[in-house]
Amino acid sequence: MQVVVFSKLAKEKDLPHIQRLFDALQEENITAYVYGPFLDQIKDKIQFPSAVGVFEGYIDFAIKKFDFFIALGGDGTILDAVTHVRDSNVPILGINLGRLGFLASTEKRRIPEAISCLRRGRFVITQRGLIYLECNLPLFGDIRFALNDCTLLKRDTSSMITIHTYINGAYLNSYWADGIIVATPTGSTGYSLSCGGPIIFPDSGNFVITPVAPHNLNVRPVVISDDSVISFDIEGRAENFLCTLDSRFETITSSHHLAVRKNDFAVRLVQLQDYGFLETIRDKLTWGIDSRNH
Repeated sequence: MQVVVFSKLAKEKDLPHIQRLFDALQEENITAYVYGPFLDQIKDKIQFPSAVGVFEGYIDFAIKKFDFFIALGGDGTILDAVTHVRDSNVPILGINLGRLGFLASTEKRRIPEAISCLRRGRFVITQRGLIYLECNLPLFGDIRFALNDCTLLKRDTSSMITIHTYINGAYLNSYWADGIIVATPTGSTGYSLSCGGPIIFPDSGNFVITPVAPHNLNVRPVVISDDSVISFDIEGRAENFLCTLDSRFETITSSHHLAVRKNDFAVRLVQLQDYGFLETIRDKLTWGIDSRNH
């Protein structure tokens, strides 16, 4: 078995957990390929029980056989991992070294157990749909998809913007707001949730459109089928606006005509058999816990 170990930053406090991961991989006789920039950070701080290879990026999937992609960090690390995994169909195991961890749901204390489960097939795979951005002008190179959301936002402290929004060519609304979020079910527990959007189950087949600080308080989030194409025209007093795909962003203008739709491929996430979406939202949102008892 061969796996990729991926992370963005090796914090000093996380080094013991990173060491436990490589020890567990060695114990299960699993070959590790480490993301190059991450390997440069840890090579003098981690004792590798056996030699490791170097993972350079998406192109490596065409020349090597990987069974799993292990992402160490928080949900942001998972979002970055998706830009490398793309359509390779390699499942991603997220190990949470961050805070909430809706996507990176495997806690660091369970690292040895998680690696044992990978070796013995004691896990489930969930499919997570992506959102794809189309534009009349070049944006985001060849990575025009997102796992969580696509947003259109005003820049800095400029005045509100107007976002004319259409579903399958039919006029929906002109949002006068700080911005708008189109989130996948996976992204419904992210930025959209903080702006008042609903939680959507991962396999529901929907998008949610959530305004950011709308001027009209009766404008609410709406849920639509992910078979829909949502298109936008933007105008405002400022010349430039922001468009984001997950944590990536680019500057746009009123000349950009944008549309989002369901991406042509999905990504696969690994979950341990005893911890699924219901457990995640209960734990991360502390549902059912009465603070008066603590």
